[in-house]
Amino acid sequence: MKRTTLVSLLITLLISACRGGDSESNVNVVRVGLLHSRSGTMALSENTVAEAERLAIENINASGGLVIQGRSVLIQPVEEDGMSDPDTFARQAEHLLDDDEVVAIFGGWTSASRKAMLPVLEARDALLFYPVQYEGQECSAHVVYGGSVPNQQSEPAVNWMLANRSQRILLIGSDYVYPRTANRIMRTQVEREGGTVVDELYLPLGSGEVSALVESIRQASASGPVVVINTLNGDSNLAFFEALHNSGLIDPEARNSPVTVLSLSVSEEEALAIGTERISGTFASWSYFQSLDGDASRAFAQRFRRRYGYHRAINDPAEAAYSLVHLWAEAAEKAGSTDPKVVRQHLIGTSYAAPQGLLTITPSLHLNKRSLLGKADDTGNFQVVKDFGVIAPRPWNPDHPRSDGRHCDQSNNN
Repeated sequence: MKRTTLVSLLITLLISACRGGDSESNVNVVRVGLLHSRSGTMALSENTVAEAERLAIENINASGGLVIQGRSVLIQPVEEDGMSDPDTFARQAEHLLDDDEVVAIFGGWTSASRKAMLPVLEARDALLFYPVQYEGQECSAHVVYGGSVPNQQSEPAVNWMLANRSQRILLIGSDYVYPRTANRIMRTQVEREGGTVVDELYLPLGSGEVSALVESIRQASASGPVVVINTLNGDSNLAFFEALHNSGLIDPEARNSPVTVLSLSVSEEEALAIGTERISGTFASWSYFQSLDGDASRAFAQRFRRRYGYHRAINDPAEAAYSLVHLWAEAAEKAGSTDPKVVRQHLIGTSYAAPQGLLTITPSLHLNKRSLLGKADDTGNFQVVKDFGVIAPRPWNPDHPRSDGRHCDQSNNN
């Protein structure tokens, strides 16, 4: 379902105001696509991301829009629902590019959705701005990767867990490409650092059948403290944390709790849906938490809540999505064009003062990202336990056998 009516009306009014009734105008409109799961199991996570993209577009338009070769250009978002289904993402991407003629797509969450869109993008020489952490092992000239890769997210957090919680690791995840690949990388890391992976279990995406996971955790913890690294996505997290809380295996106040949970896809948004009492005491690794201090972070949170409600949570993927819209806008203004082929030539080196700090697009079309480890409190916020600093991306991870020394550099693909 498209959600363009109100925005289109506002843009029309803005154009009319700028024209002042004159047929001659220095104001143009350019369309961009927003493609997220607004329904299905991933809507829990993706709704906030889509809202953050809209907020960024509204802020840019309110400031006069883009300035392209001296002309004001307003941004019109055209939104489609990926419905938590990779094939639907591919079809909707094709529709946005061919029928709506958008100049860029901001979208996706799961790696399955991103990979489904890739052939569509490549066939049309189009650009996707992808806002979520992922497994790496990909380097496309058609994607700006706004989330962290493993060396920026899981690797520092896992090393901290091995040093401060337990050398015994249990891996759980949803059964698709991101958890499978991320866990393969983490298994190699854990074993290299002298730890042990005691089990590795998967659920179908969105499944609530978590009893086997909790039983495996119970058995593992009977032999000593264990760290559960969680790459479940979507509604599965609701069932998992409820069952884990009811099991009594986690003591949120105890440093020596028999079970420590580190989540790589659970943020403040999911924490509120899960229930603060169920997630308190567990850990998450991201580049941004809404608890971060600083003027840019506070201003972002204030703008988001003023727009969508003061009860709302904001999170890392929303911050990344918001920042990617601004990075695209910066690149388009540098390029003097919104043509994706021209914009691509100006992406590398483009920076934006984001809520988490300065973000810069590197030659791999990934971002230099901050790496933070947070612990959930009883309000659903994650308080920073360790700031690992800003880390350069390494898309081809040496702990994955298929990397084979490959290096990701799009400098010559413009």
